[in-house]
Amino acid sequence: MDSNLKRSIILDNYQNPKNRGLIEDDSYIKVNTNNESCIDEIDLMVKIKDNIIEDIRFDGEACAICTSSTSIMINTLIGKSVEEARIIYSNFDKMINEQEYNEDILEEAIVYNDVYRQPNRKKCALLPWWGIDKIINKIK
Repeated sequence: MDSNLKRSIILDNYQNPKNRGLIEDDSYIKVNTNNESCIDEIDLMVKIKDNIIEDIRFDGEACAICTSSTSIMINTLIGKSVEEARIIYSNFDKMINEQEYNEDILEEAIVYNDVYRQPNRKKCALLPWWGIDKIINKIK
């Protein structure tokens, strides 16, 4: 993917993040993730029904990479089964950590395929995904 297109996707998801704002609804599973080495702190709310991710909401204070990664993750995972989310998360984590991964299932999240070049940004991109991993592990 062209680097200008990547930048454009990241910037759009930072400036216009999907599903920002938490709601009062006990049917959601909630989790907080933070990066102790910077300001990034994200609260996630995930609604899972019949093993399908129906909705994901978030709020918090985070950098452009973390906020855009959260928005892209939400776009990627809503409508997916919990098992599909596990596979997507695993491949995203492998991509960020320079391991072999299946780029075909990452959809727009592929825009972070070269974030490893800035090691201090890896956590920014991974933070919301760690939250999803925590939630998925809660419902095992």
